[in-house]
Amino acid sequence: MLQSTVTKKGQTTLPKPVRDTLGVQAGDRVCYIVLDGEVRILPVRPIRRLFGALKHDGPPVTVEEMEQAAADGASEE
Repeated sequence: MLQSTVTKKGQTTLPKPVRDTLGVQAGDRVCYIVLDGEVRILPVRPIRRLFGALKHDGPPVTVEEMEQAAADGASEE
């Protein structure tokens, strides 16, 4: 079990194995989720890290085509 100490200001240092697991480094942000008496720490990922995450093999499409595809998908049940 990993532990750290809380300072008078309520601050703590994330142990290195936790930072490594979350993939966070100095200056990164984390989010705390409190649920049923437990706390989960999640990394906050800037939107720029999403660039290239989704791959598309087909030809480029217009915004109008994307909106139409979304509308068509929303109307299907």
